[in-house]
Amino acid sequence: MLRYKLDWAQSMVEANSRIRLVIADQQPLFLRGICASLRQIPDIEVIGEVGSAQELLSIINTQQPDVVLLDTELSYSSNPDLSKTIKQRLPSVAVILITSKQSDAELFEAIRSRASGYLQRDVTPDELVSTIRKTANGYHPINDTLFGQPKVAEKVLQQFQDMSWGRGVETFVSPLTLRETEVLNCIARGNSNKQIAVELSISEQTIKNHITSILRKLDANARTEAVVTAIKRGLITLS
Repeated sequence: MLRYKLDWAQSMVEANSRIRLVIADQQPLFLRGICASLRQIPDIEVIGEVGSAQELLSIINTQQPDVVLLDTELSYSSNPDLSKTIKQRLPSVAVILITSKQSDAELFEAIRSRASGYLQRDVTPDELVSTIRKTANGYHPINDTLFGQPKVAEKVLQQFQDMSWGRGVETFVSPLTLRETEVLNCIARGNSNKQIAVELSISEQTIKNHITSILRKLDANARTEAVVTAIKRGLITLS
């Protein structure tokens, strides 16, 4: 009986620790194939596979996944774009956009829509699984794509400079504390909350509190938006 209880408890822990994933794609063959592959990964649970925006929003409301793997064509065919709508309905979810052909313009839109990841369809299985795990743990691989490519970053920052993104961008009055600046620099390097906590020797909850304060002071809705705003204001640099 004791062994049964221990086994049951272990299975419950494993179930609760699995990443709840929804896959949304307009191409049935791709959708079927990627679902079959990811269902072989022990720590990933595919809780839904959909081919339309309506189906996706419905499952977001009822199942509350940890990660959504989203076809860019499906996302940008919606108005407003689907990725941004998902984040508005479920802020805790991580959205990974899958594209047929990466471009600077599409990367810009991915950042605007608050996506955590941006991958090509021909991504390797290992890279896909790694990205899913990273985003589920609060890491934003899309920062590596943006800030790891100076030319792309320059173009993206210029586009943000030419638009009013957030009510407080042009009238920034709330200075960041030294610690908040350190946290924001870590975010700009693409670090997860756990990595920042280790680097600064403080708890993950404290990191979350600092990020909440940073977003409020910069009038930003997401981490990447806060980084862009801070760079524009000279509060941090890409170096």
